[in-house]
Amino acid sequence: MNNELQTAIYLLSACLFILSIRSLSSPQTARKGNLLSIIGMFLSIIATLSMPNIHDYLWIMVAIVIGGGIGIYSALKVKMTSLPQMVAIFNGLGGLSAVFISLAEITTSPEHYIETSLGLIIGALAFSGSMVAFAKLQGLISPKAINSRWLHFINLLLALTVIGSCVYFALSGNLQAFYLLAACAIILGVTSVLPVGGADMPVIISVLNAYSGWAAVGIGFSMNNVLLIIVGSLVGASGAILSYVMVKAMNRSLKNILFGSIHAEKSASAQQGNQTAKSGSPTDAAFIMSNADKVIIVPGYGMAVAQAQHILAEMGKDLKEKYGVDVKYAIHPVAGRMPGHMNVLLAEANVPYEEVFALEDINREFPTADVAFVIGANDVTNPLAKTDPNSPLYGMPILDVSKAKNVFFVKRSLNSGYAGVDNPLFYGPNTTMLYGDAKTVTEQIVSELEKD
Repeated sequence: MNNELQTAIYLLSACLFILSIRSLSSPQTARKGNLLSIIGMFLSIIATLSMPNIHDYLWIMVAIVIGGGIGIYSALKVKMTSLPQMVAIFNGLGGLSAVFISLAEITTSPEHYIETSLGLIIGALAFSGSMVAFAKLQGLISPKAINSRWLHFINLLLALTVIGSCVYFALSGNLQAFYLLAACAIILGVTSVLPVGGADMPVIISVLNAYSGWAAVGIGFSMNNVLLIIVGSLVGASGAILSYVMVKAMNRSLKNILFGSIHAEKSASAQQGNQTAKSGSPTDAAFIMSNADKVIIVPGYGMAVAQAQHILAEMGKDLKEKYGVDVKYAIHPVAGRMPGHMNVLLAEANVPYEEVFALEDINREFPTADVAFVIGANDVTNPLAKTDPNSPLYGMPILDVSKAKNVFFVKRSLNSGYAGVDNPLFYGPNTTMLYGDAKTVTEQIVSELEKD
């Protein structure tokens, strides 16, 4: 394949990737977006394998088979509740590939020092940071922010070492400096994500996704690969834009999320005193919701864990069709463990797109709602985000479910949410706790609604 044809295929692939990202912006066109990206990647691989300097295909095909097998297995076996962890790992693998390519480029063709160094730094940060994010999401380490000012000092020293090593390597080409640069960048990725609390993890996943894209850009320049530059720019830019949209929706800054979460781990757990949460039954919830005019459903990670999205969609359908209730779904920008987590689950359950609303579009409707049905959400409904400056959640916009006439809160217990902060909403005068597994409780409600 000549260079002109290869460039044309790369350009076509880039166009397909752009159209794919555009299609992925809506659940209605997401499947088409995935198909376009698959076609684009297939064409890219064919064009790359046709390069004249590639002769030994054996190990390349082994790598493709192994990687493709892992991808297919993950897609078929990984549960929706573990999707954020899978995204974190895949982000990390993208960063790790940038690290290996940088090492190969430097040892085999020592040139493009600056581009290769940048690809290495960003790739190493993406790899190790993503592994920490995975560990927090998987519960292997505590999701709480690590409250240590020494960590800031360590991060500063590591950052200065990375910058110094990068400059020295760019000027001298010393391989020891390059290896030091790689080691410090990997450690910096770990120590920079450790301070981030669980409630901010969706933003961090988006940031790490951007890192993996920018790493590909650096590697693309070092290898003179146009497609890597274009695709890396798309991934990096889309991750950066998504991060900006999320922090804006949370009324936070990225600096505050990365560096501010360690300042205070205090919560208002002692403020509840001897208050008692009122509990109810699925029968009570079914009766009140069937007689309501408007019900707003607020899904959270607990719904994902219980895989209750399908029965929840059935509950919403029964309320609409059998009882004439106006049913809407309220989605917080950081509900779940990654951007769009709840939207994916509701789309999987065939919840009509027009019934799903973002926080800024639905919040004003809670005062007119007869029922707010909170299923598995916690931190995104916590009033301390508005009232307690010492809370890690402070400043984050929340769904104002407390303004509804009745609040039904489906939860196994009164334990705090992912951010480790107690929720005074449990003790609200209009709140009724429905204790139990989210799917089981919702199934019982549906059973009551479908009785003749």
